[in-house]
Amino acid sequence: MNGILCINKPQGFTSFDVVAKLRGILKTRKIGHAGTLDPMATGVLPVFVGNATKACDIMPDSSKSYRASFRLGEQTDTQDSTGTVLRTSDVACTEKDIEKLLPSFTGKIMQIPPMYSAVSVNGKRLYELARQGIEVEREPRKITVHSLTLEEYSEDKREGVFCVECSKGTYIRTIIHDIGEALGCGGVMTGLVRISSNGFGLSECITLDEIQRYADEGRAEGMLIPVERVFEELLPVYLDSKCTALYKNGVKLYADKIKLKETDPSVRYRVFSDENRFMGLAYVKDGCLRVFKNF
Repeated sequence: MNGILCINKPQGFTSFDVVAKLRGILKTRKIGHAGTLDPMATGVLPVFVGNATKACDIMPDSSKSYRASFRLGEQTDTQDSTGTVLRTSDVACTEKDIEKLLPSFTGKIMQIPPMYSAVSVNGKRLYELARQGIEVEREPRKITVHSLTLEEYSEDKREGVFCVECSKGTYIRTIIHDIGEALGCGGVMTGLVRISSNGFGLSECITLDEIQRYADEGRAEGMLIPVERVFEELLPVYLDSKCTALYKNGVKLYADKIKLKETDPSVRYRVFSDENRFMGLAYVKDGCLRVFKNF
């Protein structure tokens, strides 16, 4: 069983909870996921099964988009509404006040990861230290916020919704926390839905209950998305029967002989057999096609 399941993660589950549940449903240990979601979040969680797990860390499209609800006038230790309230504020904020700040949180920016996160410092997960009441200095990390828009906002309730498109490694609750700090009143995330991740959207997702039902009916394998889907933007190379056999045996294939369009070593190719089956990824070095990752 090899491929990708696009799961709509339920609220209250960690990403690892989803993986553990699927290991039981699919009766396989070889499962991984792309992009951790907080327990309070729902939405798109691509899960990789079997040989597809090799793709987890090498997908070309790592961008994500979210719909995040927030409340101003509050600050918590987790930067969301599940944490302990550290302070409150009566400072009033208008829609215009918020809109004015958004450009400074857009583009390539530096972000300090929250203490309640899976980031490791000196071999320790930050959330493990946070639970012990320990706070350590964190290095700012470069992220990219492609777009940040205020979709709705109630000045009376000081509650609203942001839509965010960003790079991997971005903490949405930290963006909200930092905006709250800049406004002088604090802010917490109250809900989060991941709309898209790594080229997958909510419309493609299935629930854990659905995959359980398909497994009970012996149809789970039919729900898997082929792993080559995540590499669609890469250039393809189609081999004939002779070159397919040579490639499988690790024999060098000269780029000019198989008519490759691009010989820059940084370019990755999707390699297909003479039967049009996806075999893996390759690149060109010293004029020859070299294996990057086989599936």
